[in-house]
Parts: sequence; C-alpha cells; structure tokens
Amino acid sequence: MYIPSFNKFDNEQEAIGFMQRYSFATIVISVNDVPVATHLPFLVEQRDEKIVLSSHFAKANPQAAQIVGKSVLVIFTERHAYISPSNYEKETNVPTWNYLAVHAYGKAALLAEGQKTADLLAHTISTFEADYLKQWNGLPDDYKQKMMKGIVAFEIVVDDLQAKKKLSQNRSAHEQENIIDTLSKSKETTENEIAKYMANMKPTP
Repeated sequence: MYIPSFNKFDNEQEAIGFMQRYSFATIVISVNDVPVATHLPFLVEQRDEKIVLSSHFAKANPQAAQIVGKSVLVIFTERHAYISPSNYEKETNVPTWNYLAVHAYGKAALLAEGQKTADLLAHTISTFEADYLKQWNGLPDDYKQKMMKGIVAFEIVVDDLQAKKKLSQNRSAHEQENIIDTLSKSKETTENEIAKYMANMKPTP
C-alpha cells in the first residue's frame, strides 16, 4: 500500500486498535494469478509480541482450501469521506477522499477440527456477542458438531503490517478545521467518524 510518511499510523498499537474496532475485513489471495477475496469477521490478538488474525470460512468456499501455504492479505478498512475543494483556501484544488486502512500480510494455517475449532467459535461469540455464549453452550452437541463440520477455521500470523490514515495531514490548520466542521455537520455517520479521527489527531493546546 502506498503510504506517504505523513499518512502513517503513529504506532503498531494504534493499527491493532483500528483492526479490532473494524474487524469485518477482506481476505485476499492469488489463485492462478487471479485475486480471490472473501469478507469475514476477524479476531485480532497479540500473542508473544506477534499479531494473530483468526476466523473461519464456510467449508464450501473454495478459498478455504486455497489459502494453505500461500501469502495472504487481509484488508481492514471502514470509515471514509469525500473531501470537497470548497474546504480549501484556493480554487486550484481538486476533490479527494479521507480514509483509514490497514493491510495485514502473513501465512495462514488451518486449525484442527474438534476442540480448536470449538475454542475459536467460543472466542468469536465472546468477542461479538458475549450474551449469546450461554445459549450456544446449551445447544445440543449434535447440532453444534454439525455446524462445526461446515466450517474451516484458520489463523494468520502477521509478518507485515501496513497502516495508513489519510486525514488531510498535508493541509493547513485552517483547511483541516473547515473539513472537520463540514464532516461533523454531515448526516452520514461515516463522515462524522472521519471528523472525529481528524479532531483527535490534532495536538492538544
């Protein structure tokens, strides 16, 4: 991913926090020089100073069998906003987009069926809807086993993390204030979120 120096995330922890907040991501691999992608919810954890991404495919998804031994890209991106030239001080400007994105690269390893897959599902439920875990635990074993036989669980140890926040850092303070004000007044939640990211990025007086 192209990342000018002024668009980099401040540190790795900031990137991890972003991935955890916007954890529905896109996993991409190349099959016979054709990119193949699936959209999945991910668990994002740090283990022994490594970043580990965990999720599962439907077993019927061909990508489940294609990720083994291949380099994998997982793209985390969520909030974005159109930036109008009306926010700038000069007319000689063009529109652009502000956004945040994290690209995580690594190798995927399949988790064994049985307990490891069951543990991943329990962890996923605890992360996204802890109140459902009791109901899940109370479901008949044959039903849960049937559900688990229909999925392929996997983990990715990240070996390259590329994180970008394009938030008008190259613009004047006055223009940044104009953009924050414009996006804050928008009826679109995503634009409001970009305004908050920009406001939080400004140094405290």
